[in-house]
Amino acid sequence: MRKATRRIDPHADVFIFRSMDEKLARKLRILADAAKYDASCASSGAPKRKAGADGLGSTTGAGICHAYTPDGRCVSLLKILLTNYCLFDCAYCVNRRSSNVARARFSVEEVVTLTVEFYKRNYIEGLFLSSGIIRSPDYTMEMLTRVAKKLRREHGFRGYIHLKSIPEASPWLIEEAGLYADRLSINLELPTEASLIRLAPEKDGAAIESAMGQIGERIVQAREEKRRFSPAGQSTQVIVGADATTDEALIRKSALLYGSYNLKRVYYSAFSPIPDASSALPPQAPPLRREHRLYQADWLIRYYEFSPDDVANAADDGMFALDIDPKLAWALKNRHLFPVDVNRADKTMLLRVPGLGARAVEAIIKARRHGRLRLDDVARLTSGLKRARPFLIAEDFRPTTLTDRLDLRTKLAEPAEQLSLF
Repeated sequence: MRKATRRIDPHADVFIFRSMDEKLARKLRILADAAKYDASCASSGAPKRKAGADGLGSTTGAGICHAYTPDGRCVSLLKILLTNYCLFDCAYCVNRRSSNVARARFSVEEVVTLTVEFYKRNYIEGLFLSSGIIRSPDYTMEMLTRVAKKLRREHGFRGYIHLKSIPEASPWLIEEAGLYADRLSINLELPTEASLIRLAPEKDGAAIESAMGQIGERIVQAREEKRRFSPAGQSTQVIVGADATTDEALIRKSALLYGSYNLKRVYYSAFSPIPDASSALPPQAPPLRREHRLYQADWLIRYYEFSPDDVANAADDGMFALDIDPKLAWALKNRHLFPVDVNRADKTMLLRVPGLGARAVEAIIKARRHGRLRLDDVARLTSGLKRARPFLIAEDFRPTTLTDRLDLRTKLAEPAEQLSLF
């Protein structure tokens, strides 16, 4: 296992290679900075691999880590664009055709060299590669795939590779990309066709979802046939706050995507105002806490057995509260279901208790097989007892404050600077 070393910021003026020429250094500054708006760069789900004597890299070691796998491993990724030139003129994108930003373009060989040299110096474990659309979707997709192909075939690279797929590209090009990438992703960008027409008229929502469907089918087929195709699945990203879409509509759209295309993740990226922005865009970014609440609501569907209707019930006029998390909001609206007895309730109901995470619920179910749980026992199994107390019964405890909703909400609301977990 390789040892972690100091952190590296690819945007900075201090570079790993003393021999890096000025032109390549400039490209790296521009194209690493241009990639920062893409949030969908986690490496969860990648199969564990280790290169042989003649190969390079693995997905099992620890490094300078920014992305986390489900088992707690950290994987650092070189996150760059192949180019920030783009044929499209999406209003919300800083790299749009009409944007007055510095432009750059890597060659395939330059991306391969950067990835290999960053890896050899123990700064990364893998590559996240996206791109603006140049010449045509097919040409761009071919260049992205060539990078992954050269890394795998010519350098024996066994580290993690995430490629951003181009939905308008030919199906066979996306098919080839899946042979070399661990994960493919296609950004939905905006949740409704109406918003795409207004802010990104050159993009086709139906084409985006059709490409998602194609990738999803290939992933399922490859697993059944025990062959390699995007083994870490696929993900997407939705921009939050660039249009008037409510939180409820965003979560319902995500639930539909999870169910229809078996996505690994939907990433929510708060809209960031850009220079020379269109008047169709809001002048300010949405609160970052809104993005956080969407992730929490997303987890309720994925890991806490909530239905989209349950999550919608946590919202007021389609929007999640900023001062309390969606699970607490749902519990306050459904007080007739509480308090829950930790010694008798089933898993589904325990998962709905604010302050109890999925691991804590599993620990409670396991522990109560050996005896009745007291409040101190629950405290040892979760760090969220403060939020859980009003909603649960233990052997020696029954709450008395659940009847005063306003007082309870005030007590459990988060300070402005705090972002809680479940």
